[in-house]
Amino acid sequence: MTLASRAFAQLATWPDLRQAAPSCGLGQAVSSARGEIAHFHSDRDVDLRLTDRAIRRFDKDLRGSGAIRVVPGSQWVTIRLDAASDVDLLLTLVSVALQAQQTWQDPADRPTVGCNDQRGAGFVRASTGGS
Repeated sequence: MTLASRAFAQLATWPDLRQAAPSCGLGQAVSSARGEIAHFHSDRDVDLRLTDRAIRRFDKDLRGSGAIRVVPGSQWVTIRLDAASDVDLLLTLVSVALQAQQTWQDPADRPTVGCNDQRGAGFVRASTGGS
């Protein structure tokens, strides 16, 4: 079982979440009553939707983590699952996302922007070849 499938299975048991088809059409997703929370795009990369306020509030911590990629102007952060601790981080951030949706809702007139996967904003793979 991959780290992503393990995390997805755990989140699917949370009472405030349900399995859903991602709006981007790639992979699997979990949603709350207020909208999409996470898109699982591969065995390693997960896009997590946070409100603008939550991203601003935790910006320094998010940017300080090697497992998280913050894309300017995006409501989504990308999390790379390379270790069990990254799954724990994802679960914690999903809890933050759920609370943020309830507490710091984005304005209703703000257009929903696609996840980072649609923007080609995932992690850049380092080249292992030497030419």
